[in-house]
Amino acid sequence: MIILLDLDEVIADFEGAFLKTFRQRHPELPFIPLEERTTTRIPEQYPAEVIPLIEEIFTEKGFFLSFEPIPGALEAATKILEKGHQAYICTSPLHKSPRCYTEKYEWVLNHLGREWTKRLIITKDKTLVHGDILVDDRPEVKGIMQPTWEHVLYTQPYNTHVKDKRRLTWQEDWESILKI
Repeated sequence: MIILLDLDEVIADFEGAFLKTFRQRHPELPFIPLEERTTTRIPEQYPAEVIPLIEEIFTEKGFFLSFEPIPGALEAATKILEKGHQAYICTSPLHKSPRCYTEKYEWVLNHLGREWTKRLIITKDKTLVHGDILVDDRPEVKGIMQPTWEHVLYTQPYNTHVKDKRRLTWQEDWESILKI
């Protein structure tokens, strides 16, 4: 089985890194905790005047390297390979950040090792990638192709309204959900 794993908010904590930096730099501004987020795109829930401050964080050197692993994600990724499945990280770039590509590569190298850097796919259109399952936090993953994979939703507060997909977290019985 070929299992594609999204990086941001499935393996690496993008939201946590953003909130930590935003709150440190702008303690006077209101923030939206992850539990209250209703969309996958952070700037959509903030006032227009705050968006440049958000984008400044997203595009600065070291932002993508600052992510902590999602609890259980690294162990799950390793176990998928140990069970004989093919696993790849299939992640979308943030085009506003010229460092996104290299820092995602470095993050994977630092947290999962060199072998996983050979399993890193960075693409804006995940429908172009062949697989059996895509684990992703986005409620809808669209592109130019009909996907070959089943979209299994990684549960986050902003996608709990979605009822028509199988879902998982690394703290639940993810192995039976992925049929590992």
